[in-house]
Amino acid sequence: MIKFFKNVSREMQKVSWPKGRELSKYTVTVITTVAFVAVYFAVVDLGISQILELFFE
Repeated sequence: MIKFFKNVSREMQKVSWPKGRELSKYTVTVITTVAFVAVYFAVVDLGISQILELFFE
């Protein structure tokens, strides 16, 4: 178990972490993408619901 954590520590030192400005850009990109996908699926769901209501009402 100790060997495992030593290896993890060694590998974590090799990681290239993003700088603050780069991290901010990535965060905005992810939040924007998630919001777009959520709105897209909400609109699709609403459309399908409206179509089904027309046929089964």
